[in-house]
Amino acid sequence: MNEAKTRAGFVAVIGAPNAGKSTLVNALVGQKVAIVSAKAQTTRSRLMGVAIQGEAQILLVDTPGIFEPRRRLDRAMIAAAWTGAQDADLILLVIDSAAGRTLEVEKIVAGVETRQHPLFVALNKIDLVKKAKLLGLSSDLTTRLNPEKVFMISAAQGDGVPDLKQALADAMPEGPWLYPEDEVSDATDRMIAAELTREQVVNQLYEELPYATVIETETWEDRPDGSTVIRQQIIVERESQKAIVIGKGGRRLREIGAAAREEIAQHLGRPVHLFLHVKVEPMWGEDRSIYREIGLEWAD
Repeated sequence: MNEAKTRAGFVAVIGAPNAGKSTLVNALVGQKVAIVSAKAQTTRSRLMGVAIQGEAQILLVDTPGIFEPRRRLDRAMIAAAWTGAQDADLILLVIDSAAGRTLEVEKIVAGVETRQHPLFVALNKIDLVKKAKLLGLSSDLTTRLNPEKVFMISAAQGDGVPDLKQALADAMPEGPWLYPEDEVSDATDRMIAAELTREQVVNQLYEELPYATVIETETWEDRPDGSTVIRQQIIVERESQKAIVIGKGGRRLREIGAAAREEIAQHLGRPVHLFLHVKVEPMWGEDRSIYREIGLEWAD
């Protein structure tokens, strides 16, 4: 590949919780690198997906949703989101067009008004919105932010995503690729495996389990037979939450484990033996080692 003709750059994908950032990153990369859930604030750390379009390498930084922080974990997530924006070559603001300009969206808009970076706006979930509302939202944001481009997309359906991907590729600065062609994320297999288990916890216990849960990988063994043995603990804050995760006769924990094992095996491309147990740690949000495990900086 001729380096003089290649392009590579960082794109910070920011937005409010549930804007569809992770779904969009997965669609742009072409495979799953970020967990997806209907539950808000699923993304916690800055996870980078690597998308390729022609001669361009687009490094997509999927940031946590920006919301009103209430505790240390929230502050760490918000810091990760804004740091991702500051370090990027371009900001991609993703907005749930069905929800419109909520208070959270207004705060983010105010935060990027004085930016020094190029800005693309992606109005997501257009399949759920009437055209008149969509055009009004686009006009308002264009007046307020003066972005380089506004895209109307449905990340879940794929509508408008190819055009957005090509525009991102064209906007990347010239320079050699920063990652190998076959690399789709900067996250380690260990981190992705933990996230895939957390995705199952979130999705299977959507209504029952509060937001405060984390997955910690205790051991990881790649065996000579080509399989991998992983032991993870699901950390919750209270005994009552532990009972919910385990379920009657251990049924729920088995279901979480079976689904997570399938996802992890697909990601690794080899058989996986996954062992889960649940641990109660009331103050896990104040444990610095947990933040390192999930890829966040400690927030004072």
